[in-house]
Amino acid sequence: MESQDEIEYRSFINQLQDYQEQCNHVLGEVNNALADLNELQKQYIDVSTKTNALHEACEHLVDEQAWLVNSAESINNKLSYFNELDRISSKLGSPTLAVTNESFVPMLSRLDECIGYLNANLQFKESTVYLARFKQCLSKALNFIKSHVVNILQRATRQVIPVKEAPNPNEDAFTLFYGKFGTHAPRVKALMEQIEQRIDKSPEYSQILTDVQQCYFNQRTTLVGPSVTSAINDLAAKHVRDHCTLMRSGCAFIIHVCEDEYRLFFNFFSKPTPLLDSMLESMCNQLYDILRPLIIHISHLETLAELCSIMKVEMMEEHVQHSLTELAAFEAVCSQMLEDVQERLVYRSHIYIRNDILGYNPAPGDVAYPEKLEMMESISESLKQGQTQGQRSGSSSSSSQEVAQINSTTAETSIKEQPSIMTPLRINTNLTPKESVGSYMPMSPADLHGMWYPTVRRTLVCLSKLYRCIDKTTFQGLSQEALSMCIHSLLAASEAIMKRKNLMDCYLFLVKHLLILREQIAPFQVEFAVKETVLDFSKIKDAAVGLYQHKYKLLAFNSSNALLQFLLEGTPHVTEHFVDSKKDVDNQLKKTCEEFIHHVTEKMVGNLQSFLSKVDVILKMNDDDGAHNVSLRKQPFAGPEKLHDIVTETYKKSEKHCAIS
Repeated sequence: MESQDEIEYRSFINQLQDYQEQCNHVLGEVNNALADLNELQKQYIDVSTKTNALHEACEHLVDEQAWLVNSAESINNKLSYFNELDRISSKLGSPTLAVTNESFVPMLSRLDECIGYLNANLQFKESTVYLARFKQCLSKALNFIKSHVVNILQRATRQVIPVKEAPNPNEDAFTLFYGKFGTHAPRVKALMEQIEQRIDKSPEYSQILTDVQQCYFNQRTTLVGPSVTSAINDLAAKHVRDHCTLMRSGCAFIIHVCEDEYRLFFNFFSKPTPLLDSMLESMCNQLYDILRPLIIHISHLETLAELCSIMKVEMMEEHVQHSLTELAAFEAVCSQMLEDVQERLVYRSHIYIRNDILGYNPAPGDVAYPEKLEMMESISESLKQGQTQGQRSGSSSSSSQEVAQINSTTAETSIKEQPSIMTPLRINTNLTPKESVGSYMPMSPADLHGMWYPTVRRTLVCLSKLYRCIDKTTFQGLSQEALSMCIHSLLAASEAIMKRKNLMDCYLFLVKHLLILREQIAPFQVEFAVKETVLDFSKIKDAAVGLYQHKYKLLAFNSSNALLQFLLEGTPHVTEHFVDSKKDVDNQLKKTCEEFIHHVTEKMVGNLQSFLSKVDVILKMNDDDGAHNVSLRKQPFAGPEKLHDIVTETYKKSEKHCAIS
């Protein structure tokens, strides 16, 4: 029983031992596996570490490779500018190179890029050497362009000159000088636009553009200059006696030349240049050289005034102001001519005022007053029978319309900066006679300007011409002189009338014409006052006398030195005073009216006025306190017969002179 149990136990123990061995074996296997895993982990770590290191090394190499590639490209790019030198030099040296080739303009652009790059990187080795060689290449390329354009321009001139010398009747001058010459413009302008676009990049472009433009202007001067001179000389020979037509035709011709040359220039070039104005001004000066000798010998104020009108209105305002750019050269020459005409006009006006106004010697008919007025009044009475008021106004001459037009434009000139007044005698006015003669112009034939004293008419017509031709300051001085001389001539004429007739006719003549003067100068929108500056030497005489009397004090070293006193007291003083001719007219008119009133009063009621003066004396004596009363009735001059005679005589004089019915 016990052995049975022992066997079971032994079997169980053996079984447990087997299990133990198996477990130990498994444990050993596990330990071996763990050891292998640890070894594998170590190997993995080693491999991972080496792999990371290799990856990092690869990345570093890739970065280095990229840097090297970029550096190589950068160096290559920088070297490309240097390498272009050989390529461009060989191309410029090629015999087949032409400015018209499609590759020429890109080569020019590449040259600009290389020069610009080297200018910005002068620190590079041999950059200055390459820069100089690139500039040589640029100069060579630009010389190609210059030679090409110059040849085109010269060929165009040669093509036109033979035709000009043997003109074809089917071709006019415009087609010859501008049409044929302008056919070469597209080829030139394409190149010039490239040059003009690069002016700011290099001074060589500016120089080559200037040279080409100078060649263009030389060719145009050679081609057009003789024709312009010939045309102006022909005009001068054709209108040798008509200066106004010559001025108008010559200026119109030069204006057309300037406009045509301006348009032709911009067919070849895109940007303006002062050389264009210089060439056009030289052509305009040809007209100036012809006209100036004629201008300085013109003596007629009317011609000079019309020349001023042609240049100021027709040329400067109607043409130049609408084409300031095209006609800049003509404007300069025209302004110079206008100044010459104005200077001549002022000079001749001084002579005219001195000789024809102040020095006017009246004919017997000029001072035939009141016979002239009576004759015109009789004519007026006869005209009333068959003429209307409008027909009478139409009988006035163009000269009276001139003077009257000032009045009709007064309202208009107060608004405008440059008032427009009378038109000269040879220029038609747009106003009808009825419109021209306003409220300021009486309609009686006796009041027409033909009945005015000649110096008054001349003064007003002269002022009307000067007003629109010269500046206001100069006009004020001349108007002051003209009005002053006119007043002197009227005073001289009134004295002649007084010697011929009587004092009343003298006063009436003077009042009439002074009123005309005052009325007709009113519309001029200027001041007739002129400031005159003079030196006052009145104190020099007293100072010289003091110096002579105190000559013993010449060397005194104090304030009483005679020489010092002479210098201080004898210095001439500058004095200024205003001369107002308009006020002179008013003052002379006022003085004449007062003298006329006094004369008429004395002539008509002189006896009665003398009687009343004596009566006033008697009445004042009676009003004095303590004085003996004097009876007026008992005075010899106050008797009834005397008083009756005085009143009767006064009434007869009044009836005689005033036609009292």
